[in-house]
Amino acid sequence: MFFRPLLAAAALVLPLTAMAESPNIVPGQWQFTSTTSVKGDVPIPDQTDSHQECIAQGDIDDADFQFLEVEEGCELLEHNVSADGVDYKMICRAEGGEANIDGRMDFLGERVEGSVNIDTESPVGQMQLQTTIEGERLGDC
Repeated sequence: MFFRPLLAAAALVLPLTAMAESPNIVPGQWQFTSTTSVKGDVPIPDQTDSHQECIAQGDIDDADFQFLEVEEGCELLEHNVSADGVDYKMICRAEGGEANIDGRMDFLGERVEGSVNIDTESPVGQMQLQTTIEGERLGDC
């Protein structure tokens, strides 16, 4: 389906490369959970995804560190980063459709909170996806 690559792009776009100071993220083993609701002509149930990853202090301090990866087919239009979070706007194109994405992630030390709103025109019609993202530090890696 068209929205799967867009959902992956939304959940994976949180670059920190332009930061002058380290993000307010405590190194360790983290768990991230995202829940996406879809509004559109085609009824699609909410989708929840969860994954864990180890974030080391060296990763956070690295100027090339990206919190998560940017998917192919997406173009970052706006990107405002601070130690406390990131706001971004981007556009993704895939399978004959296009999506406009607005995202915000707050860095809260041992937690992160965020949201991503996607407006897309796809072969199955207009859809709006709203994703909430929560992350928490579980302990040391």
